[in-house]
Amino acid sequence: MQLQILKRAGVASALALTLTTAGCASMSDTDRRVGTGIGVGAVTGALITGDAGGAAVGAAIGGAGGWLYDRQKKRRYYYDSRGRRVYR
Repeated sequence: MQLQILKRAGVASALALTLTTAGCASMSDTDRRVGTGIGVGAVTGALITGDAGGAAVGAAIGGAGGWLYDRQKKRRYYYDSRGRRVYR
């Protein structure tokens, strides 16, 4: 019984991952970083507290962290004369 549940969870996870990565193809760097922060924060908040409120707080904190990370990354690169992104 538990093996069937585990198989279904694995298939559902693989499907969710495929749909998520396909949906992120046209997103900007900022959108991807903030979205990743929201996802990681929501999962972490739900695991720590075990309820939806913790997931919501974790998502908010994760989104803010993703935005701050994006801001920091953008400070470290510039564009050269050919329009290519170069990191310092």
